[in-house]
Amino acid sequence: MSVVNNLVDIRALAALVPDGAKLVVAKDESGVAMAATRELVRRGVRNLHLVTVPVSGLQADVLIGAGCVATVESSGITLSEFGTGPCFTRAIKAGSIRMKDATCPAIYAGLQAAQKGLPFMPLRGIIGSDLLKHRDDWRVIDNPFGTDDKIVAIAAIGPDVALFHAPLADRFGNVFIGRQRELMLLAHASRKTLVTVEQVVEGNLLDDDARSGATIPALYIEAIAHAPKGMWPLGYGDAYPIDAAWMRAYVQMARTAEGFESVVAQWLAGDGALKPLVGAGLGELAGAAA
Repeated sequence: MSVVNNLVDIRALAALVPDGAKLVVAKDESGVAMAATRELVRRGVRNLHLVTVPVSGLQADVLIGAGCVATVESSGITLSEFGTGPCFTRAIKAGSIRMKDATCPAIYAGLQAAQKGLPFMPLRGIIGSDLLKHRDDWRVIDNPFGTDDKIVAIAAIGPDVALFHAPLADRFGNVFIGRQRELMLLAHASRKTLVTVEQVVEGNLLDDDARSGATIPALYIEAIAHAPKGMWPLGYGDAYPIDAAWMRAYVQMARTAEGFESVVAQWLAGDGALKPLVGAGLGELAGAAA
């Protein structure tokens, strides 16, 4: 197997997410590409259809606050113990984004349908919920193998782009995801997959018996960017903890649009700790950091 030239810098990777893309992202525990998200905000990507698998937190909130998102398809946006997502909450109240409510199993079912090339995936458990009143792309149908047995057909979710963070990649273009097997689903269901990684290793991960079973082959990977601490300010397993001080400051400041602008300006400038900014706007600092 020859070396694959799909290793790019972080800005080149973010440039592969076009405006209007259906972008699927992982939950915090699986691997959130926050460094790449910063580059999406810096670039000013617009009109994303953001699909969270199955929930999201800071990543979704920042993208929504920065005006990058038109539609959110999710079973929940929360900053966990730090509270609700202030930008998400503000956008929902203002009606500035379209919300497609889902359940965790429904998100997975839709992606599994796309993975298998099917128009839908049957699912129980939603019947009786008022979600069906608001999802015109879900249908209640008769079970063809049963009698008086209704089932919900969940339309396939076919993302244009999957974006996530992983521990390792090799120079053959393969990506090791460890125990986070749902990342394999994201890669299989999407038209292209973009990955940031903590480390790039020599050798072929597919030749390693201990790692090959949890490695996504290069066939499914469009581009990889080396991004150490690429999930910061979120934590990543045993590698580094969540930056709790940053998160608390974010929740406080992002309660207003002006406070959020200050947060993002500092984030784009690469500042670690958050502090109130006076007289420096998002556009000014974004340009200075570019």
